[in-house]
Amino acid sequence: MTALRFLDAAPRFVFFTGKGGVGKTSIACAAAVRLADAGASVLLVSTDPASNVGQVFGVTIGNTLTPIDSVPGLSALEIDPEQAAEQYRERIVGPVRAVLPAAAVASIEEQLSGACTTEIASFNEFTDLLTDAAWTAAYDHIIFDTAPTGHTIRLLQLPGSWTDFLTEGKGDPSCLGPLSGLEKQRAIYTEAVGTLADPARTRLVLVARAQQSTLQEAERTHTELAAIGMERQYLVVNGILPDDVVGADPLTVSIHDSESRAVAERSEALKALPTDYIELKNDNMVGLPALRSLLQAGNSPTEAVHSSLGTTIAPLSALVDEIAAGGHGLIMLMGKGGVGKTTMAAAIAVALAERGLPVHLTTTDPAAHLADTLRGAVENLAVSRIDPAVEIQRYAADVMRSKGAHLDEQGRAMLKEDLRSPCTEEIAVFQAFSRVIREAKTKFVVMDTAPTGHTLLLLDATGSYDREVKRQVGSTMHVTTPMMKLQDPEQTKVLLVTLAETTPVLEAAELQEDLRRAGIKPWAWIVNNSIAAAAPTSAFLRARSANEVAEITQVTENYADRLALVPLLPVEPVGIPALRALGHSRFVRIAADA
Repeated sequence: MTALRFLDAAPRFVFFTGKGGVGKTSIACAAAVRLADAGASVLLVSTDPASNVGQVFGVTIGNTLTPIDSVPGLSALEIDPEQAAEQYRERIVGPVRAVLPAAAVASIEEQLSGACTTEIASFNEFTDLLTDAAWTAAYDHIIFDTAPTGHTIRLLQLPGSWTDFLTEGKGDPSCLGPLSGLEKQRAIYTEAVGTLADPARTRLVLVARAQQSTLQEAERTHTELAAIGMERQYLVVNGILPDDVVGADPLTVSIHDSESRAVAERSEALKALPTDYIELKNDNMVGLPALRSLLQAGNSPTEAVHSSLGTTIAPLSALVDEIAAGGHGLIMLMGKGGVGKTTMAAAIAVALAERGLPVHLTTTDPAAHLADTLRGAVENLAVSRIDPAVEIQRYAADVMRSKGAHLDEQGRAMLKEDLRSPCTEEIAVFQAFSRVIREAKTKFVVMDTAPTGHTLLLLDATGSYDREVKRQVGSTMHVTTPMMKLQDPEQTKVLLVTLAETTPVLEAAELQEDLRRAGIKPWAWIVNNSIAAAAPTSAFLRARSANEVAEITQVTENYADRLALVPLLPVEPVGIPALRALGHSRFVRIAADA
């Protein structure tokens, strides 16, 4: 088998992290299988709100230890944020439900209904895995398939954040309900921090693609994690186009040259890390045979296949034409991290602005970098980012000016302590989100949202606000809440972005169902980076494009009222000219054969 530095003498805890869509789940699963095949007892854990480990193995896992029967010695666990939050709430509310008045119980449940509770509940399960020897003693290795980078940074920083918060003062936390019981967790959090920083017990593997954007994200992650003590890191560059498949096809030549250039130009900090390169495979990474092949050199033989979608798919420009006809509104792009939401949001915003329409392009994604994508300015286009740090500062200043003005010195000190609670971020970001929604009355607001888990937490906060406003005003006053605007297709168009691969399509379909339960119906789907739409001549890429046809058919027949297909480009679509080209693409008819 191929020697891999990131698995050499692997310690007990191994974390895989990186920008969404780089293949963390596939590599984490393949690594867990390899260790188990070598005779180790392995627990594979997903802390990603949009986990798809179960889909990769073809089994239902969930928030319980589940043996993977096809791999002796391997078990898996998916930390479901909502399930963890429900169990956390019940531990707090259950003992008092029969004792307190119904109104008091309802008040406690309302305190525990927001995203802060979800974060704390998931965090507690995470620290248990790091510190509860009785629970995990049976496993030689615990492999963590972590969430996209922004969420991972938050998760890994929490032990220190909560320890500092508890050590330096309790104040009067705005999320007192969710924080119930944290005091007794102090020793566990301290132990978790020590485990994360100990290279003999923990290894951090940064996963990237051979692309400038994901390598830059890996560098940022490397710096941020080193700052909290996780200095012993490894780098895996995934999905490298094999040298022996390049040939004379212009698309493969361009991709190969672009990847080689990105790897050669990566930062000195990344070059100093132990690095492995994993080749792109001609199969989807679903099922045990595919997982076992991922960490081995070479591909399976390319068979002669013919597959045709048999229909013509609209380009991105067709969606933009329909959107532009409305004159204004909120356009929200959602989906799994790494599917290209930032690029699609930027391309749509540029296309609308160049039609002479006023556009505000913004993001709520902690890992998004719109400026890097645009690399220029366009008339009629304003760009912003909802930065949690900025919003917290603004919110804290407003609270101190209003509530703090009527307090004495001790009261103001307690209020400042209250505002240091990690839960303040939820309130601050929600207020910024609400401000942006109001702008859509007079212009187009194109919002590049955070990866799926973050987006759902944001919408949950919006829904809580919606219920509270309706409860307070009753039927005596007409009020339009942010959630009501999201539910109105005349005011908001939700576009789901995905890739023509099994897991991203399934995740987008699950997101669609979650949105529909909240009363939000997605307006359109975008299948991004389609090899089939690029019409390659390479046998290797044609084999991969044939795999796409079934996924595109699934979307058109079962999920999407509208669908746009965006082809894979020879180079990353960065800069105004490349984004403009995406917005002016033509109708394509898919026919994949090899």
